[in-house]
Amino acid sequence: MGLLVKKPMNLLMQEASAEGEHSLKRSLTALNLTALGIGAIIGAGIFVLTGTAAANHAGPAIVLSFVFAGIGCAFAGLCYAEFASMIPIAGSAYTYGYATLGEFFAWIIGWDLILEYLFAASTVAVGWAGYFSRMMTLIGFPIPEALANAPYRIEGTHTLIRTGAIINLPAVILVLALTALLVVGIKESARFNNAIVAVKLIIVLLVIGFGFMFVNKANWHPFIPPIEVDAASGVSKFGWPGIFAGAGVIFFAYIGFDAVSTAAQEAKNPKRDLPIGILASLAICTVLYILMALVMTGLTPFKTLNVADPVYVALDAAGPGLAWLKYLTTIGAIAGLASVVLVMLMGQPRIFYAMSRDGLLPEMFGKVHPKFKTPYIATIITGLVAAGVAGAFPIGLLGELVSIGTLLAFVIVCAGILVLRYAQPDLHRPFRTPFVPFVPIGGVLVCGWLMWNLPRDTWLRLLIWMALGLVIYFAYGRNHSKLQNAQR
Repeated sequence: MGLLVKKPMNLLMQEASAEGEHSLKRSLTALNLTALGIGAIIGAGIFVLTGTAAANHAGPAIVLSFVFAGIGCAFAGLCYAEFASMIPIAGSAYTYGYATLGEFFAWIIGWDLILEYLFAASTVAVGWAGYFSRMMTLIGFPIPEALANAPYRIEGTHTLIRTGAIINLPAVILVLALTALLVVGIKESARFNNAIVAVKLIIVLLVIGFGFMFVNKANWHPFIPPIEVDAASGVSKFGWPGIFAGAGVIFFAYIGFDAVSTAAQEAKNPKRDLPIGILASLAICTVLYILMALVMTGLTPFKTLNVADPVYVALDAAGPGLAWLKYLTTIGAIAGLASVVLVMLMGQPRIFYAMSRDGLLPEMFGKVHPKFKTPYIATIITGLVAAGVAGAFPIGLLGELVSIGTLLAFVIVCAGILVLRYAQPDLHRPFRTPFVPFVPIGGVLVCGWLMWNLPRDTWLRLLIWMALGLVIYFAYGRNHSKLQNAQR
């Protein structure tokens, strides 16, 4: 039974209340946590995926796709909120799995979360570099192609081909700069995140507010386009099948709210503020996504939005009345994507920190800086790896690995709520997930269904990644587990 040993709740509570040189600094408020959630969620989803998913899958009914994806995230978010209030320490889904399902499942979640946080940071950094390079060209300082693109691209499903570029330098510089900021302190990082979240929210609200004034309602008809079948692949798009397919595609737009729970050990009042941060950021972003989708599909026929910068295209279609907003959206995208990278780079070291404190990873990952009170070695290692990946590989290959890792974590967290409600019903729960068992079962079913609809190659890469993780666990983690060694 060693593989399924569970971490006792009383031990978790001791860790949550511990203070000293090896503890993280509690300095985040509910507002900081909500801003972290918004900073993580609003990025590539609102500036890129909304348009491409509308053009390729659902048309104006992409609004309904956001609703369905948002429901799945709401189920998971309510489960995260209960765990975060009950177990307010670093580690997020990894820690929750350790308390409910056992060490083996906790390791799987922790290893899986690397796909979400580390690869998401690299993915979004590549997207940020594209917008940054475009802005530099607009102001007359173009970055050479060899220094602004990945040296590899993926051909087909497996083959990496040299592009002739040297390195994606803007992506590397961004990751390294944000890594340095995160080492200096969580409070400083939160202030920086608050500022850039404010910038991108203002720009998104400007696009929504002024965009509605130029909407052509004819572009919304038919709201649900009739089903079309691709002659070559036989795949259906538009109609209700397109709406559900669009929900799977734009699920990536919601990734990040769970990163709020990784900052549990740095929240001033985690039992109250963590649920607020998770659920408020989800609600705010869902409303903004729906409004943005309505504006974009109302400004231009949806099939014109299948581009890398659909917001720019939609504003351009509105004519000179919205020309002034086109350049602001580039600034908003740069700010938005930078905040996503920041939060992802913040989340991953705290997963490493929790796993190291349990003995499943080497001690160096758990070291806290004596002055800054941050997990500085884990942060530096995460930043260096993310910078290397972002500098070398294309966004398509990286993005494929992120959604499936996140969905798997969501499924396990929702299942964990069910297990703990029946196994330990008397535990103090400052926030209780409503409508149990329906909400956690709904989360398992919706997120599991979205996983099932991902491409087969994505599943293959997940299995390979998990196999590598199991080798590390049985070679190192199991033998150094503090919980298992205490029971021997």
